[in-house]
Amino acid sequence: MARILITGSSDGLGQMAARQLVAEGHQVVLHARNDARAAHAMAQVPGADTVLAGDLASIAETTALAARINALGAFDAFIHNAAVGYQEPMRLATVDGLPHVFAVNALAPYILTALVTPPKRLVYISSKLHQHGDISLDDLAWEKRPWDGTQAYSDSKLHNLLLAFAVARRWPGVLSNSLEPGWVATKMGGASAPDDLNLAPRTQAWLAAGTDPATQVTGGYFYHQRPAGVLQAARDMAIQERFLSACARLSGVVMP
Repeated sequence: MARILITGSSDGLGQMAARQLVAEGHQVVLHARNDARAAHAMAQVPGADTVLAGDLASIAETTALAARINALGAFDAFIHNAAVGYQEPMRLATVDGLPHVFAVNALAPYILTALVTPPKRLVYISSKLHQHGDISLDDLAWEKRPWDGTQAYSDSKLHNLLLAFAVARRWPGVLSNSLEPGWVATKMGGASAPDDLNLAPRTQAWLAAGTDPATQVTGGYFYHQRPAGVLQAARDMAIQERFLSACARLSGVVMP
């Protein structure tokens, strides 16, 4: 039995992965944005161990969430699933003045990775759209560029890969991998999404708790439990380190 935490598990793919892992006999801790969503999460995933609430759009709340996670003790795996989509029509600023998409999708996983006691496995949810992410990292806060929701989302999914690969390189004792679940019909993906919804949560559960030798890797990128093509710039150590430095500057949290 593995002990696994999943962010953004009150609905969508996070909830589906949580149900699968609970059914397989694992101890699963859920996460939701606020107390109301947390109650909903527990109702939707019978058998889950507990749930933690914290708004990942806030640096202070994300930092506090990390402390509450550490208070629960060691985890075998942490799935960074929480995300917002590409349909925000304007630059929505968080309490910290950052774009909502960047804060939730990219900065929050960075903060949690840096502050939570490292588990045996880390899993980051990316997207095929990472291929269109901006590798320059010149305007993470979208203060100079005209807002483009799809580009902001694509950038954030590239950021997830940069983080996953940087952790794999820096922390050899942790299996750090990323994946694309496909474009599926969740609240984020929309009703017309063409990929198989039933397959979408399986790879994150497989990477978090699988015993298959194919899961005993680090620095991998997967689609439906198979290695997938990745933007080669995401494997550039200099770009990874530039991203980590930018996140440290914006959050005040330094990656160990």
